[in-house]
Order: sequence, then structure tokens, then C-alpha cells
Amino acid sequence: MIEPMLVLIASAFLLAGFIKGVLGLGLPTVSMGLLAVMMPPGQAIAIVIVPAIVTNIWQTFGGPYLRDIMRRLWPLMLGTVAGIWLNAGLLTGPYAPYGTVVLGALLVIYAILGLGKLNFKVARRDEKWIGGIVGLITGVVSAATGVQVIPSVPYLQAIGMEKDELVQALGVFFTVATMALAFTLTVTGLLTAATALPGAVAMAASFAGMFIGQAVRSRMQPEVFRRWFLIAMILFGLYLAGSAFLKIHG
Repeated sequence: MIEPMLVLIASAFLLAGFIKGVLGLGLPTVSMGLLAVMMPPGQAIAIVIVPAIVTNIWQTFGGPYLRDIMRRLWPLMLGTVAGIWLNAGLLTGPYAPYGTVVLGALLVIYAILGLGKLNFKVARRDEKWIGGIVGLITGVVSAATGVQVIPSVPYLQAIGMEKDELVQALGVFFTVATMALAFTLTVTGLLTAATALPGAVAMAASFAGMFIGQAVRSRMQPEVFRRWFLIAMILFGLYLAGSAFLKIHG
């Protein structure tokens, strides 16, 4: 890995960590989007995976709701793990070049849902079977793109958790999902010793960005930042999907 690439990786994760520090989520989504401009999704997720696991573990134990979260979300997490394992070859298979197109489209969908503030509601009695289906779909999407926000995050917002419990639930879910993804990356040969240095740079930059973002969050309106961040995500996702599609069919 040449030095200019390490600088680009550090810059991408500094920005992604900053956004996570301000909003509480977004590190894998933003970093995968930025890295996909420079490298294939399979190589990008191999760099993203370790910082994502470490920052999510930190978020997992940041509240007192762990037992209730595990009791409510086990079907979502089980479905996600199954979806990832059953589709482990998508990042390296013949359809791998389309992963960047799908990633760009997901960024757009994610941002539009965020801007629209759509209020989906899932009744408590329906959580388990809906959660399992949502998890399975999330696992397939994650296996193809390395991103786990669609449709899991809208589902988590729809089951009616309080703000602090939701933040911890996101940490728990993403920890389980990224660890399952790390296992499949190791099996398919994408996660190797060669990713150790860029992964370490990414992790250091992520925590630096998170601490800066948390400091900024106390001095600004997160909702204003969130709105402009989502607008930029739409434009970036369109560019990513469009340029990748033209490259495939050009």
C-alpha cells in the first residue's frame, strides 16, 4: 500500500469518524462510499471492517439496555448473519463489479429516507418475524456491498426504542453484523495481513474523527448538519452509481 493511498484512507476515515461522532452512526456507510471511488468494494470493506467492529463494540457497552436489546433483536441479528454467510461470495464473484452501483443506490435510498423522516411503525407482537426477514435482506445487501444500514436502520427506528436505547441497539446490531462479515471476508481471502496497516491507520483516524465530532456536536445543531450531510450523500451516491455503471458498460 503506497503512502498517498494511506493518506487518502486516513482522510476518508477522519471524515467518517467525524460524522459518526456528530450523528451516532454512518462510519461504515460513509467510509465505504469514499473508498469505493478508489478501490473495489471487496478491498474497501477489508479496510473498513476492523474500525467498524471496534467503534461499534465501544458503542455497544455505552448504555444499560443490553439485555433488553438482545431479547428484542435476536431475530434481526440471526437473519443478518444467515444472509451474510449464505451469500459470502458476492464481493468476489462475477457480479462483484455491480457492488459499487448497488452501494451508490443504497446511499441515495438511505439519504432520502433520512430526509423524508418517514415514520414506519412495527407492533411489538410482529417484531420477531419482521425482524428475521429484515435481517435476511440486510445480510444479502451487506454481503454484496459491505453496508448494513438498509433495511435494518429503518426497522430499528420503527420498533419504538427510546433515543439512548436506539443508539446502543445500533452498536449491538452493527457489532454482530460486522463480525459475521469479517468471518466471511477471512474465509474468502479478502481479510489478510496485507490489510493490517491500512486498517490500523483507518482505526486511528476513525477515533480522532469521532472525538472531534463529539466535541462539535455539543456546539452545533446536529439536525442542520444531518440535513446537509444527507443531501451530500444523495449527490455522492448518484455519482458513485453512475460512474461505476458507465465503467461496467463503457
